[in-house]
Amino acid sequence: MKSFACGDVVPGCEARWVCSTEDEILVAVAGHAAAAHGLQEVPAELVQSVRSSIVTVG
Repeated sequence: MKSFACGDVVPGCEARWVCSTEDEILVAVAGHAAAAHGLQEVPAELVQSVRSSIVTVG
């Protein structure tokens, strides 16, 4: 399982995900970025920040 906390990249955001794969987290985060943070496209450097903040759990 993989876990990501948006607050690790966007201070103050409390959204968190636990998914089977990194790709599942990235899909969920893209939807969250649009809905909660107004990003219609996620810049490559932000994707890299998300990827580097994903941790393996369990």
